[in-house]
Amino acid sequence: MRYFLELAYNGKNYFGWQIQPDVITVQEKINVALSTILRKEIAVVGAGRTDTGVHASQMYAHFDVAEKLDANFTYKLNSILPNDIVIYKIILVADEAHARFDAMQRSYEYKIWIGRNPFTLESSWQLNYKNIEVALMNKAAEILLEYEDFECFSKVKTNVHTFNCNVMQAKWVLKGNELTFYITANRFLRNMVRAIVGTLLNVGLQKITIEEFRAVIESKDRSKAGTSVPAKGLFLTEVAYDYI
Repeated sequence: MRYFLELAYNGKNYFGWQIQPDVITVQEKINVALSTILRKEIAVVGAGRTDTGVHASQMYAHFDVAEKLDANFTYKLNSILPNDIVIYKIILVADEAHARFDAMQRSYEYKIWIGRNPFTLESSWQLNYKNIEVALMNKAAEILLEYEDFECFSKVKTNVHTFNCNVMQAKWVLKGNELTFYITANRFLRNMVRAIVGTLLNVGLQKITIEEFRAVIESKDRSKAGTSVPAKGLFLTEVAYDYI
C-alpha cells in the first residue's frame, strides 16, 4: 500500500531535504524513523527538494508498506522524529500516486523583516533599508508571468532537461515591517526563488529598472541576475494535488 505523509520542518539544522553523504537531511531523518517503527528499510519520495536551511510549512512524501497502518501511526512517528520535523497526516492513496510527479503546483513565501526583530532572526532576512519601493517590485514581479524560461534564475551547475516553469502568481505584500514575496508555479528550478527575490530587491532599491529586470530574464544568464538571498527566509508553503 502507498501512503502520503503531510509534514512540515524547520530547515535550520538540515542540509536540505534530499539525502546526501556525510550530512544530516530531512529525508534521512524520516527514513530512519519509518524504518525503526516498521522494522524494515523504508525510503520516502518527496514532492521536491529544498536547499540547506530552507523551511517547509507543507511538504508531502510517499512510501510503500505491505500492511495497513493503524490510527496511532502519526503519533508514533512524531514521538521519535526530532522536534523540528512534524508529521501532520498520513494518507492512504492509490498505488500509482506519486508525491513528486503528481504535484500540480507548488507555492513558496520569502519573508523579509524591515529593521530588526529578535524573534524572527531564524525565519526571515532582516534588512535595514527603509526605501524599498514595493510597488515597483510588484510591477516587475508581474513580468514573471509572461515568461517560461527562467535559466537566468537557476543554479548554474544543475542537471535539468528544461528551464521552463509556469509561474501562476508572483507578488509582494507589506504588512507593518514584514515584507513577504509569494510565488506559485508548476515547478521550480534550484535556487530559483532566492535568485528572483534578490533581483526584484534590486528593482525595489532602484539599482535596476523594470526594463532591465525584463532584460535579465531574456538574457538566460545567471550572472545578470541579483544575489541569491539567504535561505532562512524561504518557506515551501503548499504542494497541491487534485486528489488531496
